[in-house]
Amino acid sequence: MVTDPIRIVPLHPGPAAAPAIPANLTYRGGPLLSSVEVFMAFWGAAWLAAEAPLMKQMNDFFLYVLASPLMDQLREYSVPGISIGHGSLAGTMIIPDRPTGSTVTDAEIQNLIRAEIAKTTLPKTNANSLYFLFLPPGLEVDLGGQKSCAKFCGYHNSIAGGIYYAVAPYPGCSGCVGGLHALDALTSTSSHELCEAITDPMPGEGWYDTNQGEIGDICAWKTKRLGTWTVQLEWSNQRGACI
Repeated sequence: MVTDPIRIVPLHPGPAAAPAIPANLTYRGGPLLSSVEVFMAFWGAAWLAAEAPLMKQMNDFFLYVLASPLMDQLREYSVPGISIGHGSLAGTMIIPDRPTGSTVTDAEIQNLIRAEIAKTTLPKTNANSLYFLFLPPGLEVDLGGQKSCAKFCGYHNSIAGGIYYAVAPYPGCSGCVGGLHALDALTSTSSHELCEAITDPMPGEGWYDTNQGEIGDICAWKTKRLGTWTVQLEWSNQRGACI
């Protein structure tokens, strides 16, 4: 098992140099999400008002991307008994009450997910479930002492019992916008975490490169247009490139 594996979208660094060591993801024997079922949760009353249009756009994005060529790219990471294919959007909800402060910890997010599953406001988890939590403007995440918009722009993780989740802070700083519009920045970081959660849902135990991290880390902030949407390029072992 990899100690403290890379599982974040880093801040936008500007033009990136070619990696000194060629990337090569290897399969570590852990779970993969063969037909991911994404459930989107938007935290905070802002998603009922000012950010409602952005929430609708993100719903439209996931409806598209889960059955798009981006998912087809991930087929090369299938293993015997687990064939990676298209996913589906299992649902969307708003959690109106948000923390009173400006920071929430990853432990608090895990507790929220467990509580919402227990209340059945989030569906019961299965082997393909991925909960995607979107934060409102002004709420940062503290991930082991590192804060969003200071050190990272998104991440994914797992909870004991096979619960997989991704967290997308609102792109409210230059390091998490990367010169893009807010929507494009959010679809880029979301596609990064989506592909990583599918190929490495328990960070470091699926497809992973010890030196460079997960499928999206190797290609961070390299983007392309897919349909009408901006997505991040992802690493292809077969082609030895970000595609």
